Amino acid sequence: MGSTSEREYINKLEKIREKTRKQERKIRDYFEKIERIKVESLKENEEMKRTAFKNIDKMEKNIMKSKDLAPESKSRLNSEISNLRREVESKNVKLKTKISETMIPIYTQQLQY
Repeated sequence: MGSTSEREYINKLEKIREKTRKQERKIRDYFEKIERIKVESLKENEEMKRTAFKNIDKMEKNIMKSKDLAPESKSRLNSEISNLRREVESKNVKLKTKISETMIPIYTQQLQY
């Protein structure tokens, strides 16, 4: 009489199943948050690049218009501008890559059983 019935085992299995479902939903929510953060990070990265290039372009136009700067100064400044453009582009690419590589598919492969 003291033994566990089939019904009790079924109920225990259902509780385990429900707990697993809740945990799965929670984990999926975490992945959704990660994806949203990745999208926002990519947007910020592009905005950083756009803003930097816009400011660089403005400065470059002002340098060209300037009558107070010697040709050698303009040349050095243009060289610095070119270096800064490459630097901004390089940082942009590195950040895009880093953001894209976040949560490599290895993790999702481990989650699939």
